[in-house]
Amino acid sequence: QVQLVESGGGLVQAGGSLRLSCAASGGALSAYKMGWFRQAPGKDREFVARISASAGLAVYADSVKDRFTISQDNAKRSVYLQMNSLKSEDTAVYYCAAKPLDGTNGRDPTRYPYWGQGTQVTVSS
Repeated sequence: QVQLVESGGGLVQAGGSLRLSCAASGGALSAYKMGWFRQAPGKDREFVARISASAGLAVYADSVKDRFTISQDNAKRSVYLQMNSLKSEDTAVYYCAAKPLDGTNGRDPTRYPYWGQGTQVTVSS
C-alpha cells in the first residue's frame, strides 16, 4: 500500500509558476498510475493530469494543457506537477493520487484508492 505526501503549494500571482511534489512510500511507483486532481471550494474534485511511467504517457485536462507538466522520478519515488501561467481559476487544493495499473479510467477520481492530504494553491489576480 502506497502513502502519498504533497508539498509545494502556496500563494502566487496570476501568470506565475509553482511546482508541486508528491513523495511516495510503501510501494514502487512503477506499479501505479499516478494522477493529480484538484478541488475548489463548492466544486467536485476534478482531474488535472495523470502519468503512467511504464508507458511513458501523460494526459492532461483541457483546462491545463500546455500550461502544466506532470513528471515522475521512480528513483526518488516522486511525482511532480509543474504549473506555469497560473490563473485565478487554478486556485484549489491539489491532491496526488495513485491507482493500480488495472486499465480503468485514469481521469475518474473514484478509481484511485490512494490519496495524499492535499496542498493549497492560491492564485491572486
